[in-house]
Amino acid sequence: MATDQRSTTATPSQPPNGNEAAVAPPKKSLTINQRRWRKFKGLKRGYYSFLILVTAYILSLFLPLLVNNKAIIVHYNGETYFPAAKSFFVNIPAIGSIFGSDFYSGESFGQVGNSGEAVYRKLQLQYEREGGSNYLLMPLYKFGPIEDISVDGNDPLKAPFDSDSQGQFRLLGTDDRGRDVFARMVYGFTVSISFALIMVLIDYIIGVPIGGMLGYFGGWFDIIMQRIIEIWSTLPILFIVIIIASLIRPDFWMLILILSLVGWIGPTVLMRAEFYREKAKDYVAAAISIGVPTRKIILKHILPNSLVPIITFFPFTVVGGITALVSLDFLGFGLPPPTPSWGQMLGVGLSNITSSWWLVMVPLSAMFSTLLLTVFIGEGIREAFDPKVFSRLR
Repeated sequence: MATDQRSTTATPSQPPNGNEAAVAPPKKSLTINQRRWRKFKGLKRGYYSFLILVTAYILSLFLPLLVNNKAIIVHYNGETYFPAAKSFFVNIPAIGSIFGSDFYSGESFGQVGNSGEAVYRKLQLQYEREGGSNYLLMPLYKFGPIEDISVDGNDPLKAPFDSDSQGQFRLLGTDDRGRDVFARMVYGFTVSISFALIMVLIDYIIGVPIGGMLGYFGGWFDIIMQRIIEIWSTLPILFIVIIIASLIRPDFWMLILILSLVGWIGPTVLMRAEFYREKAKDYVAAAISIGVPTRKIILKHILPNSLVPIITFFPFTVVGGITALVSLDFLGFGLPPPTPSWGQMLGVGLSNITSSWWLVMVPLSAMFSTLLLTVFIGEGIREAFDPKVFSRLR
């Protein structure tokens, strides 16, 4: 008798036990940048420093709504005003003029006899005493960075955690002109970081293309440009700032342009060396041999492989920018007063160090913390881009 021969071999679709076989999907390989980011996150000191500094800088962009002597909301006689928000938009460079003026007189909000800028702290107390429909909402910290002794309550040289003559709490006291130290410190953080970031970006925009062309084309072009860079790097930048400051008072953007006169040289030298190294590799020779355009070779092949030193050098360049601004402000050749600046605060503190030690400690502590976090970020980035597996930061 013939019997049916049935296969006892299980197919993948129908296993012998009736259960679907668990087939693990193939693991997707990580790109080089994803591996670098994962390694950077594993370097806790640099990663947490990055989170702290970035969060602090983002919050500092909204300081007019958090630390200010202008009210966030003023509701007066059925109409609502937003002085702090308007001041925020008015002070934005290049586009602030389209928002008009952020000036509101005291009389426009019911402060009889005050034709000048409204004193919103007094106005808040006035509305509370009147008990009507008018109300006012102040920021978390009610003092601005530039209001001085001309405003009632801004007593000079008040100690930290003390109250002024109006009963207002001062977190870090006041300076010799009655300006709130905490407000000036946090606004000085925004000024310092913004100044350094913009200056470094300008240096990179100038230095990276020049360095790339020097390294790729070489020859007489490289020799001539190297001599020009050597001569240009001898510019006495401090004397240039002093001369300009004696003629006109440099503002934020002018100081950035002056310091960028020589700041681009560092990125240029780094990119030149990287392009020289990458140009000698086989993949560049292969691209040239098959007729790839020079522009494509530079932008799509050599440049991405040459950015590692530039990226790792970036945080340390930011440190140099912050230090340069603080030094110029301390010497009196930096941003015009009453711009909140750590250098100016340090100068005021040294002139009153015997009686008001906190005026020195506050800007020094803020600068030390910011520079320390930036250096930790730089170390983390350097280790993340290091091809070696072992990391000193673990």
